[in-house]
Amino acid sequence: MGISVGIIGVGSFGPQFIKLFKGHPDVDRLALCDLKPDRLSRCSKEHQVSETYSSLDDICKSDLDALAIFTQHWMHAPQAIQAMRSGKHVYTAVPAARSLDECHDLVETVKQTGLVYMNGETSFFRPDAVFCRKKAEEGAFGEFVHFQAEYFHDISHGLYEVAKNRWGDQWSRDKTGGIPMYYPTHSTCFPISVMKAHMTSVSAQGYTYPNDDWFRQDTISGNQFSNQIGLFTMSNGATARIAEFRRIGHQGTERISAIYGTEASFEQNASGPVWANKNSMEDVMLTKRHEPLPEMLASDLGGHGGSHAYLVHEFVDSVNRERLPRTNVWQAVRYCAPGFVAHESALKGGELLKIPDWGAPPN
Repeated sequence: MGISVGIIGVGSFGPQFIKLFKGHPDVDRLALCDLKPDRLSRCSKEHQVSETYSSLDDICKSDLDALAIFTQHWMHAPQAIQAMRSGKHVYTAVPAARSLDECHDLVETVKQTGLVYMNGETSFFRPDAVFCRKKAEEGAFGEFVHFQAEYFHDISHGLYEVAKNRWGDQWSRDKTGGIPMYYPTHSTCFPISVMKAHMTSVSAQGYTYPNDDWFRQDTISGNQFSNQIGLFTMSNGATARIAEFRRIGHQGTERISAIYGTEASFEQNASGPVWANKNSMEDVMLTKRHEPLPEMLASDLGGHGGSHAYLVHEFVDSVNRERLPRTNVWQAVRYCAPGFVAHESALKGGELLKIPDWGAPPN
């Protein structure tokens, strides 16, 4: 027997997942929810989904088993908490939270309700992460020494439009900018998931673009850093460098750039991915097709390195089998909390600050 799922938010990102949820053999019923009636009606007709809801309150009162939340990022944690308290299993897009307090509240809500919570971090299922996790599980790296990952996304590549669409009629000049390290999960997921370790402290720096008209102190975020970079200590003794750049002459990337171990290393550069040890170096062929999927999902993996289909299957399977998702709430807060502390470090000129941790899932 399958499950019933409601998709909340059918603006720009949510619709990319409708086909995947609808095509999953273990989803028996699908509903859509959005605050904008015209958009909801249009999406409902396009995807032939007849069951619709006009608000989070309404869909939380339904008898749906689970909700997948694709709303604005600052709404993810409070909406996930409301949904779980109404008895729904929850999937949210990234980031999971926007503050350390929200991280705490999310973990506590999952503990109290016992429901499935999954964070849709795309980097977990990217080909480089999957390849390196397999090598790590084999012990091929030896002891981990240093990890480098980055998320490069220049604001000229759609971020102006994204910000304006997010605010809609409330858009104004004080809502430009944002804090790069408040959206670090595409980067931080890599070292955390590959090394199976969490970040314990950070020293970070910020870059201010001259005469920047977007990242400014007179905005609601109060942030002037367009680029931020942090050096993190890890719970396994390794170090990790995370770069979050929003003003950069680059086509954009979410990637592992290097992992160095005592026995072997992995690097990605302009010529492609490479596996090296003390005596040799070889090119690596990465693949998007790395785990079994239902046939309907395997035919179209979706975006972000083919991760979308894997994310949908992971959530549906977790709910259906009542198991812990791999990107569960304890992992989710480990992905985003280091960024909040890194921003504070950058504001303090690189002061080394400790990162809180909410532990591992209970057995």
